[in-house]
Amino acid sequence: MTTPKSVKLVEVGPRDGLQNESAPVTTAEKIHLIESLIDAGVSYIEAGSFVNPRSVPQMADSDQVFAGLKKLRRLNLPALTLAALTPNLKGFERAMEAGVSEVAVFASASEGFSAKNINCTIAESLTRFEPVMQAALDQGVAVRGYISCVVGCPYDGEVTPQQVDLVSRALFDMGCYEVSLGDTIGVGTAGHFKRLLDYLLLKNSVDKLAVHCHDTYGQALANICVSLEYGIATVDASVAGLGGCPYALNASGNVASEDVVYMLEGMNISTGIDLDKLVAVGQSISTLLGKPTNSNIGRARSTR
Repeated sequence: MTTPKSVKLVEVGPRDGLQNESAPVTTAEKIHLIESLIDAGVSYIEAGSFVNPRSVPQMADSDQVFAGLKKLRRLNLPALTLAALTPNLKGFERAMEAGVSEVAVFASASEGFSAKNINCTIAESLTRFEPVMQAALDQGVAVRGYISCVVGCPYDGEVTPQQVDLVSRALFDMGCYEVSLGDTIGVGTAGHFKRLLDYLLLKNSVDKLAVHCHDTYGQALANICVSLEYGIATVDASVAGLGGCPYALNASGNVASEDVVYMLEGMNISTGIDLDKLVAVGQSISTLLGKPTNSNIGRARSTR
């Protein structure tokens, strides 16, 4: 196992972060957030979600967000990926019309969370993805997979590595090029992630796995460190620590992108991201939302 020399940061703030915000964020404000992240050097951004707007009102304007980014010539650039969540074929078709170049699907490792989150079993959710995966294959569109609750579930309790492996195998078999392991409620520890990766890496290549850590119990950076030691080189994060989980009481947002980049810089691991600019983006979106940043680095820098 070798710690990577560089890490790809997958910025999920504009989607996974904002979708949990009750106060409406305008299309122009979302485009400005994404533009600012690009200016800071972020090369992979999950910019929207093509879900039922009644389910996630904050993402109802994803078509317009991508249209605005297209006008700014931000789509289809070789060094930039602007992705979107597409949980079904209708969402995928909307994403293609909007000019999205890469999409994502998500499943849960826990039956309880799957039932509460998307109102179906794990097996049923995977079946729903089959038309999406086939359409993506036909059109040459890359698909990233997410797995929720890889360590624990607010309804079912502990989740075993074997449960995660079953879902990851299904996603890979369908054609996902990468699977992101989500500690959705932030209960994982370094020990949990060691056991999880020990098991998953018996059957999977490390370059096909990513981590997505929430920081509810303050363990996210430690869990990322362990993952880096196993060779994981893709880390999901959210500027200003935006996000949460509406189906998990008191679950905090994703680990803050600023904190991840600061830690990686201290480890001499390259991200290509300008930390000062990223901190400024986090402070700007936090001010817009009328709430303090969840980034430790952001808070420290704001007191200077």
